[in-house]
Amino acid sequence: MTTRPIIPPQQIDAPLTRYSIFLVLTVADDGGSVAAVRSALAGTEDLVKDVSFRASGAQLSCTVGIGSRVWTRLTGLVQPAELHPFREIAGATHTAVATPGDLLFHIRADRHDVCFELERLLVETLGTATTTVDEVSGFRYFDRRDLLGFVDGTANPIGPDLPDSTVVGDEDPTFAGGSYVLVQKYTHRLAAWQALTTEQQEAIMGRRKADNVELDDVESGQKAHKTLTTITDDGEHDILRDNMPFGSPGSGEFGTYFIGYSRHLWVIEKMLERMFVGDPPGLHDRLLDFSVAQTGTCYFVPPAAMLAGLDDVGPAPTSSDEAPGPGPALAVPPQDAARGTLGIGSLKIPHPTSTTAGRTPR
Repeated sequence: MTTRPIIPPQQIDAPLTRYSIFLVLTVADDGGSVAAVRSALAGTEDLVKDVSFRASGAQLSCTVGIGSRVWTRLTGLVQPAELHPFREIAGATHTAVATPGDLLFHIRADRHDVCFELERLLVETLGTATTTVDEVSGFRYFDRRDLLGFVDGTANPIGPDLPDSTVVGDEDPTFAGGSYVLVQKYTHRLAAWQALTTEQQEAIMGRRKADNVELDDVESGQKAHKTLTTITDDGEHDILRDNMPFGSPGSGEFGTYFIGYSRHLWVIEKMLERMFVGDPPGLHDRLLDFSVAQTGTCYFVPPAAMLAGLDDVGPAPTSSDEAPGPGPALAVPPQDAARGTLGIGSLKIPHPTSTTAGRTPR
């Protein structure tokens, strides 16, 4: 029998697929639940293999992210240098909210039933040790467009720029090979958006709708979405996005699930700060007048070997040893303060420790 390739665990650059599930969970605080979660996470690769064997060619993959609140108890390690709870960003008009979330499962496949089956097995394995706080099923929409009608993610890094932009290196050697991931669920005011002319929509996005060609940046005043999400601090910086539309026309729900992987969490945070606070402050991203952030959480994606080894971790420390849960305007951790901070609005962002050429995808 020919062995069919299985996508390696924790492969953040797994192929773009037709379907995805974004599952966010919280972990119960008792020691038994922590042990159960460790065992389940360590066995994730086996579950993926079990389902993939039954669905040849579905390109099933699963990426697991672990949040700051439970990181030390689950892994027995100090936290990665930039890991912290999602920090609420409050602009004059719109807010990027912080919501609960200890674990993220990003499940991708070219068949919805395969995504469903892996999620079912994961939830069954985790049992009462976790509680589901958000669950979104996404789908590819025509030629990779969002429900606003624009192509999404075409500026993702490729080739050697991809690992340089998304994978932690020797700046944090204990966690080299991992990645930071930030997710937000946006719902769209679709009727109001569709009431705009195509030219108005294009001015907000900074791209032509039909062919996705970039429009020129304005020299002053209100910037377009694609300009605000281009980070040029000591060079331009990439993130990898695998956003997915979701919705239910019958209930009037239309949205985009944003997911961004990055070598440096501060890059995504600064992108959001420019969107919600504005650049200059007060000129927020006009896309937010039509897209409302409903959730906000961030995680570290450990390398596959670290995830598989969680069964070997010793007794969990007490909950008092852990980071606080999500909340507005959190203080900068000491390790961030040592690197310096940039404070604008209600968000404080650590300066980069290294630079990466590229462009933030929009």
